[in-house]
Amino acid sequence: MTVEVALSVMAGAGVAYLLLCDADDERTGYITRAELVVHRDSIAYTDRVRLRDVLVAPHTSAASYSFSH
Repeated sequence: MTVEVALSVMAGAGVAYLLLCDADDERTGYITRAELVVHRDSIAYTDRVRLRDVLVAPHTSAASYSFSH
């Protein structure tokens, strides 16, 4: 998923973060809208940047139940 698509999904769903899952649908962390906006506003950003390209060390939190994929 691209950063733009993720931001669009988040806006449509009214959530502040997305849960991240691995290939086995196991939760691996989350990314916030604010973090994505920082990447989108960077000079190196293009509309082809994918979530996996911006994730260095995703957050983990037991309280992160909102939206997956």
